[in-house]
Amino acid sequence: MSLVPAFFHHLSEVLYQVLECVGVNPWVVERRRHTFLNSEAAWDVVFHQAGHDMTTFHFGSQSEGTTTPGLQSDTDTLFTHNKVNIMYSWADWKQGKLNYLMVREDDTPPQHYLLQWIRPDIPEPVTHTHHPAFVTDSQGRMFLSNMANTRRAAEVMGDQHMRHGPSNSWSEDFDYVNAFHCNTLHPEIMSWFTRMQHGFWPSRETLQAARMCPCFLVPDGYNGSPTEQIEWRITPNLIERLLMFSLSMVPIKCLVVLKMLKKQEFVKYIQCVNNCKFTTFHLKTALFFTLHRTQATLWTKCRLIECIVSCLQTILEFLDLGECPHFIVEGVNLFNGKLCRECQLHMKKVIQGMIQDDMHVLFHLQSDDLGQRLMTLPHEVRPYPSDDVNAGICGKLARDMFLQFLRDVRVVCSRLCHSEEADVYTSLNNEINMMESLTMNPRTTQYHMNYIKFIMKSLMSVKASVTSSSCIQYDQPLPRDIWQLYGESLSTDAASSKLKLASMHFCQGDLRRAASVLNEVEFDLDDSVQPVCVCGRIPYNDTLSKAFCEYTVQNYSHDKLTKKLAFCVRFPRDEKFCAPRFLWCEMYRAVGDDVDHRTDNERTWMDWAEVDAKPFLLYLQYLTYHRLGVRHRQLEALYGLVDIVTSDKLDQMYHPETVLNLYGHCCELEGDVLRALHCYNTSLRNKPRNNAANFHNQRLELMLNNYN
Repeated sequence: MSLVPAFFHHLSEVLYQVLECVGVNPWVVERRRHTFLNSEAAWDVVFHQAGHDMTTFHFGSQSEGTTTPGLQSDTDTLFTHNKVNIMYSWADWKQGKLNYLMVREDDTPPQHYLLQWIRPDIPEPVTHTHHPAFVTDSQGRMFLSNMANTRRAAEVMGDQHMRHGPSNSWSEDFDYVNAFHCNTLHPEIMSWFTRMQHGFWPSRETLQAARMCPCFLVPDGYNGSPTEQIEWRITPNLIERLLMFSLSMVPIKCLVVLKMLKKQEFVKYIQCVNNCKFTTFHLKTALFFTLHRTQATLWTKCRLIECIVSCLQTILEFLDLGECPHFIVEGVNLFNGKLCRECQLHMKKVIQGMIQDDMHVLFHLQSDDLGQRLMTLPHEVRPYPSDDVNAGICGKLARDMFLQFLRDVRVVCSRLCHSEEADVYTSLNNEINMMESLTMNPRTTQYHMNYIKFIMKSLMSVKASVTSSSCIQYDQPLPRDIWQLYGESLSTDAASSKLKLASMHFCQGDLRRAASVLNEVEFDLDDSVQPVCVCGRIPYNDTLSKAFCEYTVQNYSHDKLTKKLAFCVRFPRDEKFCAPRFLWCEMYRAVGDDVDHRTDNERTWMDWAEVDAKPFLLYLQYLTYHRLGVRHRQLEALYGLVDIVTSDKLDQMYHPETVLNLYGHCCELEGDVLRALHCYNTSLRNKPRNNAANFHNQRLELMLNNYN
């Protein structure tokens, strides 16, 4: 840029601040990366427990922290199969492994390989098979098709199945890729390290770390190639992620603005022509090249607009040449199969117009109201971490991370609790022991440990409750080690494990201990505690607590977050003697063909009693103080339930029909049968099928008929 408009300096400062206010700042970037690295570790442990030797990686905007709520970026997940051995040469063959030899012909497109099937017992090719995943060429070689996973995904997902390049998905928000990892870096990637020896970026430390990153083969053939169906594209995703993680905030903000421009300005025309696409990866490539070519002095806060223009000029160079080179892999044109020449020329005009107009287009950007914010941002703004947008992002990330953890706990519990009753205790022990063994694995990272500790605490809670239930059922004393199990499980969240302990005390008849635990939970359940459930339902009012969101900005460790989350309380049938008898009906809620009307999520928990933490606290307090004869505390709990069921708080519940049922039971105990009947009828209007209110309703109607 030869001539920089005078106002660019001030506008850069304002734009920098505006981007911080919409979630592009160190706090949120760190939170996004932390969340998705934890998610990767969780997937790894789940696969290990299921006996699958697989590793998970998240790539793209969400995991890099280069997005905003307005950009609505999807989540890209790559699963790599570790039992597969990819051979670059015959020397890489491994006995007993599923071996594939990377093959390139004279006409094989750049960045692509064919995978020839090699025998596991001796280093020789497989010469015949009837397996549909393999294709035989004219020389009798067996090559792995890149469509095998797509066919399986289509069978599983049915009409919801979508394919985007190498990925499969049932939603626009998620993309999944099954890939193979390469243990050695290949020549077309190794040459990149030589090319990067000059320039301020990437740093020497980053390049050294990049040498340790494996590459992946993804099932994606070259568009129009005669062997497209059996081609696999080599991709250095981990190196690219490492490069993104090495960036300071200025290039990250620069990329986010480029994405906003792409979403609003670049694609108005091109996606309607020849199915063309200008992707986020094109923008990232332009950023990488610009960073490498320019001086460090450009990438400062007061020159942000110049950075954006420099990246646009790099894109113009690519458009002039008709070629967008891959930053790492040599000989690749990223425009091929993506952007035809007509669209390239159109984009060139659009970008030239932006630059010639001194980037006034920034004032018209609609994503996250960026343009409006640029024009109205006051001179004095409060510190951005406390802004509602940033707090909301941090809160959602925190909740989503634990939602994944909870889903995995539910899957494990569902599997164990649907086994033979005599095997549940043994199965729980085996599961906990397997988790403990993972903590000793030298490859276990802190992210794995976060997840493993959470799962172990959750399983200990189930084990304690299953053991106690059996003892209460047969009127046996509780074993001494039960208190250690309960003690270790209480920190899973702010309420659910403690409520299960209180419920056990109540069912055992130890009412004073039950009341003591309930008082502790009541103290902890303030406005900053966020209810969370994995039942698959979304409450009518799914707004995150403002106090919870603000808390997550500064407190993001697992130990601190668990103090501000309240999971729904869950009692599988194996724990029913630790639950109030009225809740047993929730475990047998199906009437007639109700089971056939359950969603996939509901099938995993509807044979259990499950209820939101706050109303269960109040219900258990009502029962406990009723038996203790402390009427004023009993009424306080009752009025708390009344406040929930008669206000919009019921719209925030994951299990509103169960909340109404619990309140109905309290009304029965108060002698108000008509009000109880009204509660059960309201519950049935909310959820006609798979609702225990069917039993309560019939029971009360029969009682009223006999009375009359």
